[in-house]
Amino acid sequence: SPQDLVCPIFVADDAVAGPVASMPGVSRLRLSELDREVETILSAGVVTVLIFGVPTIKDAAATAAYDPDGIVPRVVERIKKLTDRLAVITDVCLCSYTDHGHCGVVREGAIRNDETLELLRKTAVVHAQAGADLVAPSAMMDRQVREIRSGLDAVGLTDVGILSYAVKYASSF
Repeated sequence: SPQDLVCPIFVADDAVAGPVASMPGVSRLRLSELDREVETILSAGVVTVLIFGVPTIKDAAATAAYDPDGIVPRVVERIKKLTDRLAVITDVCLCSYTDHGHCGVVREGAIRNDETLELLRKTAVVHAQAGADLVAPSAMMDRQVREIRSGLDAVGLTDVGILSYAVKYASSF
């Protein structure tokens, strides 16, 4: 049933909104289009969304990923103001926020797991503080769930769940 599905929502700053070339039929929405999308999702009977953010500015440290005023916190806050009928999950990964496209910090040609953990923790905390019900790390870094749990607990967000996943998909279902 629709209640068993999770609807992905890709939201971008205006400069990068538009169709996702690798996923026919899927678009990155502008924040201004979010209200209509939420109405459509709810009218279909879906009660859970997974938010993916795409910033305009990317850098090696993925700073937009853990910016409290970034795209994902703004989306979460907007959805929570619109309705209490949606569970909101946020993707916690750095690949959309780095200028090199990797899921983690890259130094000397190698992904640095431990440096990445700190950034994933910061990202998850920012998402949870914005109102995410679950944070979903997909970066495939060793010990990411433990680091995120520690970060959430340290700021009193003990009820925010963690849904770790490592699947990437292309669908227009």
